[in-house]
Amino acid sequence: MDGSCHCGAVHWRFEGVPTSATGCNCSLCRRYGALWAYGFEGEAFTVSRETETYVWNRKLLAFHFCARCACVVAWLATSRGQDERFTVRSICASRRMPRPLPPFRLSTTTRSP
Repeated sequence: MDGSCHCGAVHWRFEGVPTSATGCNCSLCRRYGALWAYGFEGEAFTVSRETETYVWNRKLLAFHFCARCACVVAWLATSRGQDERFTVRSICASRRMPRPLPPFRLSTTTRSP
């Protein structure tokens, strides 16, 4: 599965088929309308080109977006070595999944500023 930002400058690739897509209800993910597909950095996911990042609140996650069109494509944990999760925004896939991904809803207590 592969995808890109809106303008096509940043591409991502997931080797294989994710088992689910996570919808988080934190104040940021709700605004992005994201469904995240998970893997681990350096294994299943790759992102081409440099991205800009946005960190907020407790600064645990860095959201990566295209500098040209501002489309969010992925997030990485900011504490390297402790959390190697990597996610891509599955809704930005270039084509439909062979089968629908079962959703997983993540409920958080993070509030909007």
